[in-house]
Amino acid sequence: MNRALLSILIAGILAGCATLGGGGPSATAQLQPTRGNSVTGKVSFTQKGDKVAVVANVSGLKPNQEHGFHVHEKGDCSSGDGMSAAGHFNPNGSPHGRHTDQAHHAGDMPNLKADASGNASFTAELDAVSVSEGPTSVVGRGLIVHAQPDDYKSQPVGNAGARLACAVIQKG
Repeated sequence: MNRALLSILIAGILAGCATLGGGGPSATAQLQPTRGNSVTGKVSFTQKGDKVAVVANVSGLKPNQEHGFHVHEKGDCSSGDGMSAAGHFNPNGSPHGRHTDQAHHAGDMPNLKADASGNASFTAELDAVSVSEGPTSVVGRGLIVHAQPDDYKSQPVGNAGARLACAVIQKG
């Protein structure tokens, strides 16, 4: 094989590897239980063009139940009950709703769905947030798992109940 062809082949392989492993900026959150609860988990946020891919693995949930799951305004879990994370992340002042609705909080996400063992695997694509710097960035925000499912209607937070776990979303 001649050198020019070999160089083209290697460049193509490297470009393919960069595409497979890649993505844009990323962030992670390590969910810790709030006082009296046992919910834990790890969540990743990866910028993919104009969307953010969210992948979560959460345990300690009520078996076979849905749980509200939201990005919150403040990256502060110091209160013990998760209330220091404040309300839903809502930089555009929109009403609460499904993450697929035209108008919704930037921090609105689908409910977590626990299996019979209380574990949930979650994937979603969000279009109202980013991982890059800016007003819609999730970096430095709070992440909350709620005791009840989000009804996607009740204002301002979907009637999702107590906060079972809290995390701070960190670049990385």
